[in-house]
Amino acid sequence: MTVTPPATGADTADEMHPIVAAVTDRIRARSATRRSAYLERIRAAAPAPVTGPNRSGLGCANLAHGAAACGPDKLTLTATPARNVAIVSAYNDMLSAHQPFETFPARIKQAVRDAGGVAQFAGGVPAMCDGITQGRAGMELSLFSRDVIAMSTAVALSHDMFDGAVLLGVCDKIVPGLVMGTLSFGHLPVVLAPAGPMTSGLPNKEKARVRQLHAEGRASREELLEAESKSYHGPGTCTFFGTANSNQLLMEVMGLHLPGASFVNPGTPLRDALTDEAGRRALDPSTAPMGEIVDENAVVNGVVALLATGGSTNHTMHLVAMAAAAGVELTWDDFSDLSAVVPQLTRIYPNGTADINHFQAAGGMSLLIRELLGAGMLHDDVNTVAGHGLHHYTAEPFLVRGNHCSDDDIRAQVVWRDGPTESLDKTVLRGVADPFAPDGGLRVLEGNLGRAVVKTSAVEAEHRVVTAPARVFDDQAELLDAFARDELDADMVAVVRHQGPRANGMPELHKLTPALGVLQDRGYRVAVVTDGRMSGASGKVPAALHVTPEAARGGPLGKVRDGDVICLDTLTGTLALLVDADEFDSRDGYLPPVAETFGTGRELFAAFRDAVGSAERGASVALVNQ
Repeated sequence: MTVTPPATGADTADEMHPIVAAVTDRIRARSATRRSAYLERIRAAAPAPVTGPNRSGLGCANLAHGAAACGPDKLTLTATPARNVAIVSAYNDMLSAHQPFETFPARIKQAVRDAGGVAQFAGGVPAMCDGITQGRAGMELSLFSRDVIAMSTAVALSHDMFDGAVLLGVCDKIVPGLVMGTLSFGHLPVVLAPAGPMTSGLPNKEKARVRQLHAEGRASREELLEAESKSYHGPGTCTFFGTANSNQLLMEVMGLHLPGASFVNPGTPLRDALTDEAGRRALDPSTAPMGEIVDENAVVNGVVALLATGGSTNHTMHLVAMAAAAGVELTWDDFSDLSAVVPQLTRIYPNGTADINHFQAAGGMSLLIRELLGAGMLHDDVNTVAGHGLHHYTAEPFLVRGNHCSDDDIRAQVVWRDGPTESLDKTVLRGVADPFAPDGGLRVLEGNLGRAVVKTSAVEAEHRVVTAPARVFDDQAELLDAFARDELDADMVAVVRHQGPRANGMPELHKLTPALGVLQDRGYRVAVVTDGRMSGASGKVPAALHVTPEAARGGPLGKVRDGDVICLDTLTGTLALLVDADEFDSRDGYLPPVAETFGTGRELFAAFRDAVGSAERGASVALVNQ
């Protein structure tokens, strides 16, 4: 039996906030041509109802190949009009976030079989971890892995065998890649099924303290490893609010998760029941096609929720790329204008001390969505996998068992009931009437150094404007070496260039955070300006990220010299080199160093580096012409 979340008493607003409405309208106008063409393509791809499932058009030999190894489901595939669900998974057992997916396909197959359909494992996609590759050569493959995942997903779905899909993925590039690839098959109903966060371990604030002590040489490697291991300690997603958990938040508020599915821990009966239900929803022909779900309203909902929670700056690229895959043109200015009016409602590390489990316990997604809907910040008029209307997502999932079910029955049903109307911990989650900050903490900076994004939600007010001499580095290792030699004890704007997508694949510069934090704690005015990215690592030190155009494209970061004074002003949105305009114009652009392009698979991605679009357009290879 499929249980539909009720349209319960969400506090939906009578009208949208005027700025949210205006930004949505301009996105819709800007996107009209591409969105119309996209919808025309996916509607043409959908089989007519009279033709039956997608595989009805296959020849006998084609269908025989697709059903040959399907065991007990072979007859269902070949002799009945039953629908067939694709499973695409990022499972591997090296990554804690994806290890729980090992058992998901069998569960989904059984749930779909019980509902009268078939599910087949259609394909796997790669899943790499920025936490493992920090500071390593492998990090230079990380951003590009998103487009590889998109392409791999398209290969998995390309056989005309499927009538729906369940996508299994969690972390940084995996979810955006799965979404981008599947939107090419936007006529299919698609549900993303998360694995859930690991249970809470060592508090993130204590982990950060030990990291800074180690950066100063005051904590041993053994002490650091002990702290890290107590923090990252078991199956599930890392508990801080980086890109992985931002992904989960976005998928829920954009209607691609089941309500309340994002932050249920792995290995629990509720997690299992939600996974079963994901399979049934993908099988159900009444579930809205993915391409009809991801529209202008849903994209704006994603941006608003990201801003209200201080989510990952990586989504100033990933959301742009996901939207483009659905024919929707999203820009950094849309982020910035929404950020000016969207209040910050959460404090989750690195924007606070709580972890994602604390957020869930305080009221989680249902309360967050209820508050934003009530303030007219979110569009209720959207399609979702739970039905029409985002108000479905103000409900929470619960297990019910009939008289025939035991307490440990893994096939217990999931139902939805009204979520909380008040936060249970206002140090973690608040309402719109009492926010932590009146804005979303994301700004676009602009000036003679180009355009950049900066996340201010974790930056104290006294650090939001930094004017200081530049120290120029062409690699994060150079900065860390200078820090180890005690050469950086001064006010400083660290310029770390040649870290953009064309230069070296745009590695995440997470290893800079402890050193820069130490300098700030010593009383120095410190900021970083880079054409690279820092994601959830961008915390208390102001960081102008994704500078566009990047140095490897001849961008003005190539003109900066040691000692030049830079102004990074998050209040006025300024990123400027304070030199005479004639002097600045007369300088030759700095030629990029010859990057190491071999080893750890980097040589295989030369074509990606040559073809990749700018960070502001989503840093995509697959969508570079869209």
